[in-house]
Amino acid sequence: MRPVLITSVLLAALAPLTAPPAHAAAAVPPGHVYFWAEPGQMGPGGAWDYAPPGYKEAAPRVKRHAYSFDSHAPGTVYAISFQGGGACLYRAIRPDDYSDNWSWATKFDGVSDTTMGCEAG
Repeated sequence: MRPVLITSVLLAALAPLTAPPAHAAAAVPPGHVYFWAEPGQMGPGGAWDYAPPGYKEAAPRVKRHAYSFDSHAPGTVYAISFQGGGACLYRAIRPDDYSDNWSWATKFDGVSDTTMGCEAG
């Protein structure tokens, strides 16, 4: 009986060392790009998902507030920022590109599989 108790106590003590962290980001499936509202691939509502083709307007929780992203898209996609007066900027996001503290966070309006005629920014 005593060896079983000792084994149980040891397993319980080691469990926190082997369990994945509770804040670990969701695995991004092939063909998708995830954006999060906070650095470190975290934020309320979880990840916002884009999968090519076409343009997709960002959800309110990440629009102008996408502080991290992870891309597993098959090709380059483009973060789009509308500047007013018909002007827009794009930022290329290549396959397997990611940022845990994205400098474009406050510019992000949506994402497309083309530059949509925008200027590099």
